[in-house]
Amino acid sequence: MTNDSKRLSKQAYGGIRGEDYIPFIPTTEVMPEATGYSIIMGILFAVVFAAANTYLGLKVGLTISAGIPGAILATGLLKSIFRRNSILEANYVASLAAVGESIAGGIIFVLPAIILIGFNLSLITVALVTVIGGIMGVYFITPVRKYLIVQEHGNLIYPESMAQAEVLVNSNQGGQGFKSVLKGLGAGLGYKVLSGGLGLWNETATYTIVAYQGTMIGIDTLASLLGVGFIVGTGTSILMFAGSVVAWLGFIPLIKFFGTYAQTPIFPSSMLISEMSATEIWSNYIKYIGAGAVAMGGFISLAKSLPTIISSFKEAMGGFGKGGKAKDRINEEAPIVWVLAAAIFGFFLTWFVPSIKVGPVGAILVVFFSFFFAVVSARMVGVIGASNNPVSGMTIATLLIIASVYKAMGAAGTEGMRVVLLAAGIVCVAIAVGGGVAQSLKATYIIGGSPKKIQHGMFISLAVASFMAGATVLLLHSAYGIGSEQVTAPQATLMRLIVEGIMTGKLPWTLVIIGAVIALFCALAGLPILAVALGIYLPITLNSAIFFGGLIRKFVELRFNANEIDKDNAVERGTLIASGLVAGDAITGIIIGVFAALNVSIDILSGVITNEPLRNLISMGIFAVLAAWLYNYSCRVRRNG
Repeated sequence: MTNDSKRLSKQAYGGIRGEDYIPFIPTTEVMPEATGYSIIMGILFAVVFAAANTYLGLKVGLTISAGIPGAILATGLLKSIFRRNSILEANYVASLAAVGESIAGGIIFVLPAIILIGFNLSLITVALVTVIGGIMGVYFITPVRKYLIVQEHGNLIYPESMAQAEVLVNSNQGGQGFKSVLKGLGAGLGYKVLSGGLGLWNETATYTIVAYQGTMIGIDTLASLLGVGFIVGTGTSILMFAGSVVAWLGFIPLIKFFGTYAQTPIFPSSMLISEMSATEIWSNYIKYIGAGAVAMGGFISLAKSLPTIISSFKEAMGGFGKGGKAKDRINEEAPIVWVLAAAIFGFFLTWFVPSIKVGPVGAILVVFFSFFFAVVSARMVGVIGASNNPVSGMTIATLLIIASVYKAMGAAGTEGMRVVLLAAGIVCVAIAVGGGVAQSLKATYIIGGSPKKIQHGMFISLAVASFMAGATVLLLHSAYGIGSEQVTAPQATLMRLIVEGIMTGKLPWTLVIIGAVIALFCALAGLPILAVALGIYLPITLNSAIFFGGLIRKFVELRFNANEIDKDNAVERGTLIASGLVAGDAITGIIIGVFAALNVSIDILSGVITNEPLRNLISMGIFAVLAAWLYNYSCRVRRNG
């Protein structure tokens, strides 16, 4: 390979028709991809990442990206131990590893709610739900892959996919770019160890505006969010932040203003509004508005994409029976028979398997919403990445409809709730996996791998990893109890409240409809709906951190605004550093999660700074220093690369 090929071209980020893009490894070059090394290593990584993310998700409601750290670990192990220098093998391992994060998110958001309503949850049930939802999530993306990945090249950013591709390229090829990734990795790792690990400073800095109805502003001082913001840029991050501004500086003070004198709790909360913090108001009221906005945004997005989806299906049907053959590697689609098999498989197992058995109507709804939201999820990942994909928001929308249908059919009691939760759990897995698969397919397209091999491998690895994720849920329930202070399971708790609300006739439909109206307004005003909806649904602390990273990129672009070449080089250097920050934060977070799973406390520095306001200031100050370093390093332009 030439020296020029040792870095991703500018065209990898757009500026060219997707059909004309030449991948990093040209299709004329033969290179091993799905080998014994990559398959076994990928499955092992998927198992590890599934267990770690299941724990973290049940503990704090968040999962950590597995694709990027998987890429770095795969590259290092393949080169140092097995003496293999195939970037396609490394990408294959990273893709299989990423599915561990996806199924963890799919499992923890709904299935623990079955325990919360009083039923036992078996390992076999968890594995079945994961496999059924997983096969639909993996293969329902096939008919729209070309549209989302190829035709939308440059329009849909897929920030974490590009970060994964940069990491793979620079890790394999070495050079200055690799040094940039390593510097970002080291900074992200050290930052996470001192904050989230040793506890020297907080990972969130907040300020309560007492004079303004006690609402809150703040920022998650996480290196990964700073990196994601830089990769995404201001275009999307500012809309997400705007949604949070409306929620936290508009809706929350409004609710507190009118509700502060209420003498009784206002549904759906069981607390007096006068006694609620801004976070509690957001959790009890605003999240329903955000869920309504996300759901309506999904419906509008699907409606706009329907002609393309139909044409994609027709194109896929044209290849029926051809065994997935293609002219070149990057266009090797999984045969359409797999798409049909996934739908049939999902329908009949959801209907007839004794431990699930949701009936024919439930099975139809499961297959429909699995396809619908898997496609929406794949598109959303192209905007904000899989780590911030609001899987729980789309699952809430699914749960609202399925539970309403079952209620109308006469289902009642906890048994009716259990069936509804199982159906929603399958869809949730399909949503999470669909987004994760799309992210891996984009990285594969950029690098030059085979989408068919990636999809087959991801399904195999999720089937194996589902047992480890399920075992982690049951282990934590046995040790602490799902819903306890040690294992709060925030999303599953919300799912339980929703299904109980619908089945008992008590659900805040007004809040959901308000969210839908906001999404409709965005559509009429020409604003990107999902970005604003995400801003309402996600905490302001998360969105402000992403926005801050976007601002840093904007400042870099403004500094070199007069010189396009220098600006491109600066943004590229910044993207490499940002990719390293995301990877370092993610790898360290998973290691911290392992210590937490072993019940080993490592926050030995948490007592050094005991004054909470001072800790907040220090957290913001160090975060600002990290951002300044990202800016300065990006601006050290070297025209020779």
